[in-house]
Amino acid sequence: MAQAMRPQQQSPISLLSTDHKAHPLQDALLAATLVLGAVAFITAFFHELHLLTSWAGLFGILTGAYGQFVSETTRERFGMIIGLGAAGIGFYLGMANGGLFGGVLG
Repeated sequence: MAQAMRPQQQSPISLLSTDHKAHPLQDALLAATLVLGAVAFITAFFHELHLLTSWAGLFGILTGAYGQFVSETTRERFGMIIGLGAAGIGFYLGMANGGLFGGVLG
């Protein structure tokens, strides 16, 4: 009986992974959103790279939005929000500096 009352030991990362199952699609979307968000955010500081910034931001927003739709755990949602925020900032700054097609079309 005493063994049943003992709390189970969990790793810190498992506090966010609430169902302890593998989610390969959601993990891939999370990684893609974080990478695209980081690229969009970092390249936003260089106005010459507005094409890369705006496209990476747009794809990061779309990937993150779909990832939020299909996510199943808090860990996935938390990372998606970080990536979405970075992608959104990069996208808007890229659009302000020339946009998706600035100078290429027209």
